[in-house]
Amino acid sequence: MKAVTETNDGILVDIEVSPKSKKFEIIGYNEWREKIEIRIKSVPQKGKANKEIINEFSRLTGSQVEIISGLKSHHKTLRVYNLSKSEFLHILNDKYNL
Repeated sequence: MKAVTETNDGILVDIEVSPKSKKFEIIGYNEWREKIEIRIKSVPQKGKANKEIINEFSRLTGSQVEIISGLKSHHKTLRVYNLSKSEFLHILNDKYNL
C-alpha cells in the first residue's frame, strides 16, 4: 500500500477526507490516488475536521498523530509516531478489513 511510508520516527499516511458523514470510518484504499479514503462527521470549519482526524487516528493506533500537510485540503498527510507500517496495516485489517 503506497499510502503508508515508514520514517525514522513512525509512518506517514496519505488520506483523502469526505466530511459531513454519519460517523468516522475508513472506507478503503484508492489505488488510483494511492490514498486511504476516510469519512468524518465534522464539517471543515475552524479546524473541527482536523481535530476529529487526529483524535480518531490517535485512538485507533494508540500513538501520537499530527497532520503534516493538507490542513485546508481534502488530501492530507498524517504522521503517526512510534508505529511501523506493518503494525498500522494490521490495525486496518483487523478493524476495517483493508
